[in-house]
Amino acid sequence: MATETDFSFAALTGPARRHIRVFQVHQFLDRFAMGLTVAVVALALSDRGMDLFQISLLFGVYSLTTMAMELPFGGLADNVGRKPVFLAAVVASLVSLALFLSTRDFYVLALSFAFIGFGRALRSGTLDAWFVETFRAAAPNVDVQPALAKAQWANAMGLAVGAVLGGVLPDLFGPVAESLGFSVYDVSYAASFAVMLGVFTYTLLVIMEDPRPLNPQALKQGFATVPQVIGDAGRLALRHPALSVLLAALAFFLMATNPVEVIWPTHAKPMLEEGYANTVIGVLTATYFFSIAFGASLSPYISRIFRRRHAITLAAAFACMAGVQVAFALQDGIAGFATVFILYSVLLGVSETPASSILHRCVEDRQRSTMLSLRSLIQQLGAALGLVLVGAVAEAYSTPAAWIVGAAFLVVAVILLGILAKRLAAEIE
Repeated sequence: MATETDFSFAALTGPARRHIRVFQVHQFLDRFAMGLTVAVVALALSDRGMDLFQISLLFGVYSLTTMAMELPFGGLADNVGRKPVFLAAVVASLVSLALFLSTRDFYVLALSFAFIGFGRALRSGTLDAWFVETFRAAAPNVDVQPALAKAQWANAMGLAVGAVLGGVLPDLFGPVAESLGFSVYDVSYAASFAVMLGVFTYTLLVIMEDPRPLNPQALKQGFATVPQVIGDAGRLALRHPALSVLLAALAFFLMATNPVEVIWPTHAKPMLEEGYANTVIGVLTATYFFSIAFGASLSPYISRIFRRRHAITLAAAFACMAGVQVAFALQDGIAGFATVFILYSVLLGVSETPASSILHRCVEDRQRSTMLSLRSLIQQLGAALGLVLVGAVAEAYSTPAAWIVGAAFLVVAVILLGILAKRLAAEIE
């Protein structure tokens, strides 16, 4: 394995620098469009007459659709091209938003959430793989992790800015929307639709990929080879010691962290006065994304401390998160809760790119999209399992007790990453 040189943005060639900037803008716009609805989705569904059980069912439709489609469409992107598959994902998002804006019927909303999952599955492993491959062509043997961190920072900033604006727009233009017969929250969804159209145009005109045959026969061949591509990726994950351990560690990571990310608003709200509780939770949601962006920007510097040994960097981040998650569970006042929550979010941002760097080192270009989709699928399965297990503990005992139990999964992930670090060191030797 060739030794990677340290990353220096100023020392990169012009095409490499432009490539990073183009992808940063793209990631910001795409996540900005999504962020516009993140802050109001539950409120918008409630305003449409959905109860909590129906809202849970709708998110279940999204999760099931994503998991069912994840690997097949990762393989499709490897065969017919990353750009066309991503453009199809944007179209799915536009259909979802249009359906949402057009109805108050549960079944039509379920179809809207299915299209969200469809778009998520199409997105997974498309332009991320394109970014890594094009960067490596423009900057051979340069450590890709800092470049990934720059993209992750733009990604999180897009979500953060979108979440803030998505919460503000209903207050500013809600009365106008109601006068026209719409929900106040439809303003945020309409804005998301407009930005998503911009993402489609930007992708079409600015993202450059060598064209692959996009005729019906090529598409048919792409689908026909999906089982083989998936089988090859599965065998690669099982046979490659580093990949199998990494994916297992990431599954345990999501088992621990996803219940925190999902449940925290219900735990925080009783700490607040009713008159401003939703506002504070909205601000904390935006702060969550900003903190992840900040953590992503810190990631390259932290990686240097560990001499770019990404498995050790990731193990250190997970170990810190385990301790912070226990501290988080013990908070009973909003000031302490918010402080620990911000630290927890920063660590989430720090942990993203070391894991991606390890994965990209272990796979070939022809299977990169599929492996990214496999990673996403395993993480979602871990997240779902964590919600069931930790949710049962929360129901039987308390939310803090459940989060402390969840921290044990992070400890398991740290142990696995210790094994991974030894295996990666052996490969280099």
